[in-house]
Amino acid sequence: MVGGHARSAAPRDLADDPQAWPHADLAAHPAAAVVQQIAATLAAVLAERRLSLRGLATASGVNRQSIADLLAGRSWPDVATIALLETALAARLWPDNASAPR
Repeated sequence: MVGGHARSAAPRDLADDPQAWPHADLAAHPAAAVVQQIAATLAAVLAERRLSLRGLATASGVNRQSIADLLAGRSWPDVATIALLETALAARLWPDNASAPR
């Protein structure tokens, strides 16, 4: 379970090259890789719909800064945040392969 010390670093900071977020190699950090996939999907949906962070914040009830932090890989979003964003966007953010056995 991710928690405690494992969450003391932001997801992007676990990459060899944090500046490459959201395309950095996070194979050694599966939880951070899921956050990265969520952020990349969210960024794509926002761009496709030309939706601002403020607009998504209003529609979802999620703080604009929380959305910005998720997109930048500065935070570990909780399940409630992802659910609120998915509901507001009517789009799946959680990656399909995240729960696949390895």
